[in-house]
Amino acid sequence: MPRVAENRAPAMPSSPAQRERYRRILRAAADHGAEHGLDRIQMLDVARDAGVAIATLYRYFPSKTILFTALLHSQVEQLDRISVPVEPGQDPAEAVARVLVAAARRLLERPRLAQAMLQSNNATVAGESPNLAPTVEFADLVLRVAGVAEPGDHDRRLVRLIEQTWYGVLTSQLNGHITAEEAEADTVLACRLLLADLGRPTDRPGPAG
Repeated sequence: MPRVAENRAPAMPSSPAQRERYRRILRAAADHGAEHGLDRIQMLDVARDAGVAIATLYRYFPSKTILFTALLHSQVEQLDRISVPVEPGQDPAEAVARVLVAAARRLLERPRLAQAMLQSNNATVAGESPNLAPTVEFADLVLRVAGVAEPGDHDRRLVRLIEQTWYGVLTSQLNGHITAEEAEADTVLACRLLLADLGRPTDRPGPAG
């Protein structure tokens, strides 16, 4: 097997054929992740089941971490396509909570795969984020669901906090530290607390003290 430098930038699929190979790799990775978890996955097996050469796999995904981070991003993109923006009269935070609870249920149907994706995503956040193929980002999804068309810096900070909190809640549930019911209640509460000011002006005077 050729040696691969894990710190090089992944190639971007551009042609229809390349994008199809990219999608096949992600599907094969999802199947292996669901069965084996991150540590026991062999990249050669993923390439074989995707019908691509191992060199092709490594060109797009230089490491398992990058591969499963890309897979998590693709899951967010799929969620964005089926999510419904805030309805008239509905609180934006409640709309976001509804989507995140539904997303958690879907992700945790395959717990080993969810663990692999979250573990990989944490690793890329701690290090240098890979230059993955363009996808819908978590922040874009939350802002669209909340109906925030022109977010400011404060809005993006709030969304970043809810993303970190949600991933932490998912990890706690996967590790058995909290139940599914507690995880969903925590997600709803986090959205209420962190997203109460989402989309609102932030130039109000602060509390007196």
